[in-house]
Order: sequence, then structure tokens, then C-alpha cells
Amino acid sequence: MSDDTGPHIADAHDVIRVIGARENNLKNVDVEIPKRRLTVFTGVSGSGKSSLVFGTIASESQRLINETYPTFVQQFMAQLNRPEVDGLENVSPAIIVDQERMGANARSTVGTATDAHAMLRMLFSRLGQPHVGSPQAFSFNIPSVSGAGAMTREKGGTTVKERRSFEITGGMCPRCEGLGEVSDIDLDELVDRDKSLADGAITIPGYSVDGWLVRIFTESGFIDPHKPVKDFTETEHHDFFYKEPVKVKVQNMSMTYEGIVPKITKSMLQKDREALQPHIRAFVDRAVKFQPCPDCGGTRLNDGARSSKIGGVSIADAAALQITDLAAWLDTIDDPAVAPLLATLRRTIASFIDIGLGYLSLDRSAGTLSGGESQRTKMIRHLGSALTDVTYVFDEPTAGLHPHDIARMNRLLEQLRDKGNTVLVVEHKPEVIEIADHIVDLGPGAGRAGGEIQYVGDVAGLRASGTVTGRHLDDRARVKDTVRTPSGAIEIRGATRHNLRGVDVDVPLGILTVVTGVAGSGKSSLIHGSLPDRDGVVVVDQAPIKGNRRSSPATYTGLMDAVRSAFAKANGVKPGLFSANSEGACIACRGLGVIITTLGFTQTVETLCEVCDGSGFSDTVLAYRLNGKDIAEVLAMSATEAADFFPTGTVHTTLARMIDVGLGYITLGQALTTLSGGERQRLKLAISMAKKGVVYVLDEPTTGLHLADVEAMLGLLDRLVDDGNSVVVIEHHQAVMVHADWIIDLGPGAGHDGGRIVFEGAPADLVAARSTLTGEHLAAYVGA
Repeated sequence: MSDDTGPHIADAHDVIRVIGARENNLKNVDVEIPKRRLTVFTGVSGSGKSSLVFGTIASESQRLINETYPTFVQQFMAQLNRPEVDGLENVSPAIIVDQERMGANARSTVGTATDAHAMLRMLFSRLGQPHVGSPQAFSFNIPSVSGAGAMTREKGGTTVKERRSFEITGGMCPRCEGLGEVSDIDLDELVDRDKSLADGAITIPGYSVDGWLVRIFTESGFIDPHKPVKDFTETEHHDFFYKEPVKVKVQNMSMTYEGIVPKITKSMLQKDREALQPHIRAFVDRAVKFQPCPDCGGTRLNDGARSSKIGGVSIADAAALQITDLAAWLDTIDDPAVAPLLATLRRTIASFIDIGLGYLSLDRSAGTLSGGESQRTKMIRHLGSALTDVTYVFDEPTAGLHPHDIARMNRLLEQLRDKGNTVLVVEHKPEVIEIADHIVDLGPGAGRAGGEIQYVGDVAGLRASGTVTGRHLDDRARVKDTVRTPSGAIEIRGATRHNLRGVDVDVPLGILTVVTGVAGSGKSSLIHGSLPDRDGVVVVDQAPIKGNRRSSPATYTGLMDAVRSAFAKANGVKPGLFSANSEGACIACRGLGVIITTLGFTQTVETLCEVCDGSGFSDTVLAYRLNGKDIAEVLAMSATEAADFFPTGTVHTTLARMIDVGLGYITLGQALTTLSGGERQRLKLAISMAKKGVVYVLDEPTTGLHLADVEAMLGLLDRLVDDGNSVVVIEHHQAVMVHADWIIDLGPGAGHDGGRIVFEGAPADLVAARSTLTGEHLAAYVGA
């Protein structure tokens, strides 16, 4: 206990203390992080930043908080394992604001994800004329329902019957059920009308003439299997395409018959599109045409919700406004009855503008936001929060931001800190590193070569430290003296997707083209909306790679087949023996390497398998060697180590591509689910690089790259072009811009202030002209 003149003992916990962190590649890391300060974690890709910040500090904070909930509630929450660390002291509740895209739930919009739409519904329920009901009358997730019936109850010793009715007024459009769009199945993609079923009229994948899926139609008795589909009677047409489920006998077996349309709707269309096999996904894309709902015009709302207006504006109109325009409209409303609600809504809308998302609209589907937009949308919830003394954890908050917008993001990070919160940021951009109160630099390399603290202190000390980050902090690329000459062009004419204003532009071929502009200016709308559907275009983005905990870089790139074959040939056994998913699996853990124990309502516990020591392979398999190494030791190698181990052949070629894209530190057996968005994109690029004479479209390939690694990425882009390919890069990084042969700059602003081409030409001309925001920042970057 302190005396009256000294500091209170409660004020002694002013640092987060990490002792002996060993998560992933961390090597017994000890570090102290000041609370209520802005700390930036730096280091090359794979140096251990995320392992320390997310895998250790944030993970343990969330696990401890989850343990405070009742056991029954815990079973419905994410199960977090205790991180590999000797001790963590003074950890405050952590709020993770990451770049994971917001759920692609068709009902989730920007408005619902931030509660702005809930406040808008309340506003219209109070002020809208004519009055149509409570806030739920404006919700596209609540249908209007009514009902009536008799109710029996005891009253005074006798049974009394009373008639009761109820009515719920919701805002959901009944036709599209609040989704805003309806699907129309193209029947000609399902069948060849000139053929009979017996001749193979059904063209759906998996529907072969002699298979059960077709035999249930041909042997049902409802239709003539030898009659061309175009000659079906009206009854046969209905029974074949739309008949409701009914039991039929097929070869003395009772089976359920239903029309082909509801059948494929259930088996293919209602499933997650990304989870479908590629050939089925291609079929679905051909067969199903989505269009705005004709009843609600895509607004998701029924007639009643759209009829109620404030000053001639309906809630559908308000949600469709660009947020900057919505803010102006809200300023025109002045009613004391809703003053507190209006003030809160205005603050939320102002947060959108402050954070650089003023170009969005509240009715924008949440699933269409980029990773950077998703992260900034999540921030809005926290900017107005009354919480303080919490730890906010950010993963590259500047991803997807133009240099013009980074200063605004920095102010937001400082605002969160100034409210008394601890802000931890994993970041590579010098502009963010410059504003840090405290820096923790990890390295010296990536993977096994990293995981150690290289520097702790302020920015001035980092510059003088001699670490990789310190040496490259002031790196500035210079404009190229000469640029390549295009070999042709892809013409884009009249592009109008999202905010594009009938854009006409020629995208040069045979050179490195960079498409840039402020966030929301229309870059992705122009490129992703116009190029991917063309032949010879390879899109390499940061979307998650489908896979489970058994998927790894070795399986994703196809390396695993060649590795298994090499082991099989060297030992004279079957290749399948070297698969942890089949014959070679450890019998105790079934190839997972861990034993998963479910303890009823409490959290699932994972323990290292003692039989195989976490390798996932049986002892029999581990006895076989290839050049002195067993299969588990090979999968534990990094791509760089494995390239030395396999000096020739297809394995070496693929590994060399992984090293080229900056993934030499990733181990072959690492779970795909642990890769960041930038790592996922670079892994896809490594696979695609075998193609020649194609157009590569890359979406911010420098995401997650350290300043020292950007130069290597530029070299890779040059090699792709020199090999006869065309490269189109959507990018904000100035080093990539000045390295380009041609720049297409969109703007001048975001949303309806953008959508136009404001510059086309060589980087040197953009710097000289300084006619756009990009030109001004690029000129400042190169010191012109």
C-alpha cells in the first residue's frame, strides 16, 4: 500500500508485459508495451508481428474474457486455445479490428452492420408521413404477417374460448424476401430442348442418361422419355420443370420425384457458391441470372415502407444516398422530438466521412466491401463508443488507402488513443510508423529467421538502430528514366459499373500498368468490372483460399503429389502411404497432429498427439527416408530450405516461384488458414506464374509487404512483363506507381465525385503535372 504522497498502487500497471512468448516462430520473446499509447509493430513479412500481437496478446485477452461467460454461452463462442507464452501481465480487454471481409450474408448491408440503418428506421417511424408503424415496419428483414384463431383458457372454474388475432407490420418486400434481387433460371441452360431425356436432354453437370438422377425422371411415368422436350404437353412441361415433391416407384424402390428447377435449386443454388466444385460453379453462373426485384426496385422494402416519407424522401431513398449526401439531408431535419436520436445518427454518419467512407451508401451490401473498407467500417462502431481503457488491435489499417487518406486514418488512431485506450497496430507504411509513440520491431528475417525483438523505442531511435526496418524507413524510389512501349491495348468503352461515368480507356498490353486513385474513385469497378471476363486474363486477388486445417501450401500448389511420388520411388512403396489424410495417417490423431477433446459445454481442448509428436504420420511412414529426411521433416521445411532439398524438377520450379513472390519463409505443411490476405494473393500468384502471354490483374500486391520486400515484388512484376505478359496492378504504394510504365489515375474524388479518368500517361508526366491528388503525393514522395 502506498502512502498519501506516493502514486497509488493501482497506477503501477501501466505496461502490458509479455514473458516468454513462443507462439508460431516467436523465440521466447519478452517485451513491455506501454498502455494508453499508440504502439506500432514493424518487421519483414513473417517476422512474428501477428504472432505476438494477434496470436498472443489479443488471443489471450479474448480467451480470458470468454471464460467469464456461463458455460452454456461458451459453447456457442469461438474456442480459443491458450497461447504459447510463460506469462502475460496487465492485459486489458482487446477489440480486434482486422481486415477479414464482412460476412457475405445477403441481408447484411453497410447500414445494418453499423446500426446506422436501425437509427434511420427509428427516425422514419417517428417522423415519416403517412405513419406506417414502428421501426420494424421499415426493416427489410421482418415480413408482414397476420393471423387469427381461438384460444382456450380457464376463467372462474370454467373453460372460456376467446378469439384472438394478431398482426405484425414488417418492411420486407414479399417477392424477393428482403434480398433486393430475384434469381431467374435460364431453362435453356438446364436442357437441350431438341433432345429427349433418353438422348441426354438434361445438360446439368452430373446428370448422365444412365444415372439415377435422370432415371427418376425417365421412369417416373410423368413424362415420355423419348419425346423431345420442345414437344412436351403443358402438363409434362410443368411436371418436368416445376412439379412439387411426390413419392414414386422406380424399380420397386420408393423415391421422391420433384421438378428439375426446385431440385437443382436445393442441391446447387442454395449452397455457398464458393464451396461448389469449379465446374458446378461455372454451370450455376451460366444458369442463374440475378436481377433487381421488379416489385421493390432492388430496395428490399415493401410498398408500405417506401410510401412513408420525410420531406419527400423515403427510407429507401435515404439508404441509397451517398453518405456525404445523406449527411446533408439529415442537416435539413429539425424536430425537437427526435433531437437525441438525430444527434447520434449524425455522429455515426460523420464518422463514415471522417474515416474516408463517405462515398458508400447504407444500402451497399456488406459482402461487396474490400478488406480495407471492411476494417474501416468496423472502426465506426468504436469511434463513438463510451468504452475506454481497452486495447484496440489493428492489422494494417492503411490497406486499400490512397496516400491522401492515410493522414485521416492516422488521426482516427490518435483519437482512439487519446480517449485513454491502448492502440496496437501491425503496419508497414512509413506514414503510420512516424506517428507511433512506441515501436516494437521484430526480425531479423522471416519464419525461422525471425521471431526476435530487434528494437524497442521511438521513431528516431528506430532510424538510428540499423535494423532492416530502420534502414529502409526513408527509402524512396525514383521515377524510371525510360518506360516500355505497349504492344497493343484492351479497349474499355462506356464503363458504368457503380460510380463510373461512361468511362472509355485503353489498358496497354505488354507493359506494367498501375491503376490508382483515392479509395472509392472507381479503380476496382473499372478493372474487375471490365477485364476478368475476357480471354487470357488471370485475376490474382486476396480472397480467402478455400480449405480446412488439413490444407497447406504443399497441397494447394500441387507440390504434395510430387513429394509423395519422390518418397514412394525412393522407398519402393505406394505414394498414398505418404498422405496424412489416408493410409499414412497416425491412428491416434487421424493425421491432424493434435488430439481434439470435446468437454461437453466447455471449450474444446487440443493437445499435441503423443503418438506421432504432432507430425500426423504413423511410425511406419516416418521410417521411410528421402535423402536422410522423413516426410514430416520435409513438410516442416520452409520453401527456401525445400528448394535446396529438391534442387531440380517440378517441385523446385514451384518452390522457386514461391520464393520469387516473397514466400520463402512459409513452411510447406503450414495450414492455409494461417495465411494473411497478402500471403494468400502471393501464393495464388506463384501458381499462376507458369502462364505466358496473359494479362495479370493484381489487387494491391504490396499488402502485408515490408519496405524491404517491395523492391523484390517490383522485380517480380518486371520479370512477368519481360516474359511476355501484361501486368495491370491496382495499387496505392508510391514505389509501385513510379515503377510503372503507364498510370491510369481515377478521381478526382470518391463516390459520385469520382468515376472519371483524370490522368493517363507515364509516371514522370504525372509528377511533372501535379494535376491530381495522386500526382501531388507522388511528387512529394520522389522529392520533385
